[in-house]
Amino acid sequence: MSEAEKAPSRSLVEVTDLTVEFGELRAVDRLSFRLQRGAALALVGESGSGKSTVAAALLGLHRGTGARVAGAIEVAGVDVQEAPEQTLRRLRGGKAAMVFQDPLSSLDPYYAIGDQIAEVYRVHTRASRRAARARAVEVLDRVGIPDAVRRSRSRPHEFSGGMRQRALIAMALACEPDLLIADEPTTALDVTVQAQILDLLHTLREEMGTGLLLVTHDVGVAAESVDEVLVMRHGRSVEHGPVSAVLGSPEQPYTRELLGAVPRVDVPRASSEAPEEPAAVVLEATGLRREFGRGKRALTAVDDVSLTIHRGETLGIVGESGSGKTTLGRMLVGLLEPTAGEVRYDGHARVGVNPAVQMVFQDPVSSLNPRRSVGESIADPLRARGEGDERRVRGRVRELLERVGLEAAHYDRYPHEFSGGQRQRVGIARALAADPRVIVCDEPVSALDVTTQAHVIALLGELQRELGLALVFVAHDLAVVRQVSDRVAVMRRGRIVEEGPADEVYDNPQDPYTKQLLAAVPALDPQIAAQRRAARRELAVV
Repeated sequence: MSEAEKAPSRSLVEVTDLTVEFGELRAVDRLSFRLQRGAALALVGESGSGKSTVAAALLGLHRGTGARVAGAIEVAGVDVQEAPEQTLRRLRGGKAAMVFQDPLSSLDPYYAIGDQIAEVYRVHTRASRRAARARAVEVLDRVGIPDAVRRSRSRPHEFSGGMRQRALIAMALACEPDLLIADEPTTALDVTVQAQILDLLHTLREEMGTGLLLVTHDVGVAAESVDEVLVMRHGRSVEHGPVSAVLGSPEQPYTRELLGAVPRVDVPRASSEAPEEPAAVVLEATGLRREFGRGKRALTAVDDVSLTIHRGETLGIVGESGSGKTTLGRMLVGLLEPTAGEVRYDGHARVGVNPAVQMVFQDPVSSLNPRRSVGESIADPLRARGEGDERRVRGRVRELLERVGLEAAHYDRYPHEFSGGQRQRVGIARALAADPRVIVCDEPVSALDVTTQAHVIALLGELQRELGLALVFVAHDLAVVRQVSDRVAVMRRGRIVEEGPADEVYDNPQDPYTKQLLAAVPALDPQIAAQRRAARRELAVV
């Protein structure tokens, strides 16, 4: 046995004065922490705080990238800094495994899920193909994939988002590692699937004694999952301690600020008094239906949905992935034509896209052309409506950039030069360029950390008050939707199952599905989180 594989220390993970630099950027600055065997620690912080950089350093993933790594890192008895590459390969997947945020980019689209898990198992155990396939089915079954034998032959695109994340966890568990590193494992998942994944991680810890290092910007996810929390900012440790102490009575101002930015599902919207007289209806949908495909294979994504949107109000639309929320939003904007039913703007049936109804998309990276400056993208609606004076166009774009909290000089910058929150501001500026009366926001903050989320939500609220905008806020995050909405519609399988004033729907839900969604929302109190987890487990057994 080499020096790098010396007898394990008391801790499963021991990090001392870890520093990681990329050129002139110091991403991690003298960070130290320990993780005991079977324990769970969350690294919590905003985007850019260094969380994922730390996770990668534990497996030596910065080698050969040009990054400078200093300090001591010991994982499952392996000195990661000094270990030869062969030892690190045995560590990765064998003693320590990582579950990444985006399973689609982590899984090979051309190979069956079971074959990919079997290959990982063979690399580390030299098992036969038959034994490796049997192990793949075993771990897929272990993480709750139904009919694991058959589904092991499926490819990633045939799995839902939650199932793909379960498949990644199964791959990580194939060799029974001592440590599981989960990097934002639930960010893209709706609340019920998120709860299932967090419950699964907790059960695996209980039954297998696996240590868990959870990387997340979601404080609620940390409360659901770990024993200790380490709050990071600018690569440094701000606060570190038991989850109940750090979240219950934080000592540091930054931790309090982070917790204060977390939307709460049990807190009503600050300004939710209904006006004496309802405002005029600006957008109305009647009997909307949308099918994809034909004949027996036709999929009904939206089925007989009717709703109204009043001037100056926010209608929240919530539901799980696949409930039809985004399809409904695209029909309201005119990006999709309904199979049946109609959309009326100001009482008149809408044909095609109406500039008065604009959309802010979930992913500003894919909705902005990477080869064009953000200023040019914002200018498109102005030019589309016939504005020919280039000086006026550039002046209006600069005004819009400043209006959404950016700088006029940002006109000539490209999307990759902005943070996620800044890119979303660019998307809002582009929507405003058409002088809309209604903006449909499709998951506009789902990929952002809580403080950036709060800034974008505050911006939308400010614009709504100043311009009298009506907002349709489509999201799977029930806490965010309560924070912004006057009324809420709950969707399931293409239909609205419950609708009403936000406070009534949240405080006194009538439909069982609404109750199920609310019960799955992460709680900031670890004791409440444990009670909910136990209740979900009992329900699953029944």
